[in-house]
Amino acid sequence: MSRLIDGLPDEVAIQCLARVPFYFHSMLQLVCLSWRAALRSPQLFKARCEVGASEELLCVLAFEPENIWQLYDPRSDCWMTLPVMPSEIRHLARFGVASIAGKLFVIGGGSDGVDLLTGDHDGIFASNEVWSYDPLRREWTQQAPMLVHRAMFACCTLNGKIIVAGGFTNCRKSTSKAEIYDPEADVWEPLPDLRHTHTSACSGVVIGGKMHVLHKGLSTVQILEDEEQQWVVEDYGWLQGPMAVVHGELYVLSNSCISKQPAENVPDEVVSSASEFQSRIGFGMIGLGGEIYVIGGVIGPGPRNQCIKQLSDVDVLNVRSERPTWRPVSPMTHCCGSILGCALLRI
Repeated sequence: MSRLIDGLPDEVAIQCLARVPFYFHSMLQLVCLSWRAALRSPQLFKARCEVGASEELLCVLAFEPENIWQLYDPRSDCWMTLPVMPSEIRHLARFGVASIAGKLFVIGGGSDGVDLLTGDHDGIFASNEVWSYDPLRREWTQQAPMLVHRAMFACCTLNGKIIVAGGFTNCRKSTSKAEIYDPEADVWEPLPDLRHTHTSACSGVVIGGKMHVLHKGLSTVQILEDEEQQWVVEDYGWLQGPMAVVHGELYVLSNSCISKQPAENVPDEVVSSASEFQSRIGFGMIGLGGEIYVIGGVIGPGPRNQCIKQLSDVDVLNVRSERPTWRPVSPMTHCCGSILGCALLRI
């Protein structure tokens, strides 16, 4: 049997391949069948972790085109387009997204699709389906469904598992149900219910190793305590607006500024102006490395603009610099418009 690299044991060859940036994997797979198999194997992900060659990529799904994700590599400043997600739900929206063990998970949600002839929606507001994407194998796989159909819910990765909580089971009924997913066993299990629900969408962030659930329009936060797996309610008086976590610290875009939001009810710290985003809506905001990324969105009609402009722009703010300033990076190459979901993928 031939070796991956002449003169080297395959274990050492795998570690050599593991050090090659992910952006070049599609070219390396053309070398030979054995390299293709090695680059698509679980052993490669394990080797990348062991040798410290893991990379963080940005995953984005925009309104256009339908159900197509893109990956952004900050090292090469390049975008890569994934195969179409094979869900039967058209224009999937209101879903949760997380990444764990080198895979992207797209969870629940419903359709934003509209029949162009009748104007009717597809009728699927909330689902329990779960899809995972393996970037090394370039494959989508359907996973075990959630216990509860839900949309517009909080979704976080914590201690090697995915936690979802709250949201809506249909367009009129909110839920307090929470559950946890084990990716190795492909099993969902119930968690204690949230202490309260609300008639607005909720989101989740992990701060200090704990999941925080926030409802739009409410100052209270529900926190999952690790030891007892119970929810406690705190009122931190956090600002309302798009949020991003950078190195464990929470940043909020509010009142045309990016502010660092402390975990307790103390004054926030203004980091940078964000006045250029006043006319931009529907964008995604996420932390990557020591920076905040603002992705896509639309510019709505205004006094000088009578049409809606869908954006593929990406702007970045280094919050760790002495004088944080915005800079553009490469725009999305295939997607544009409102951002339906974004996440970090570590491979």
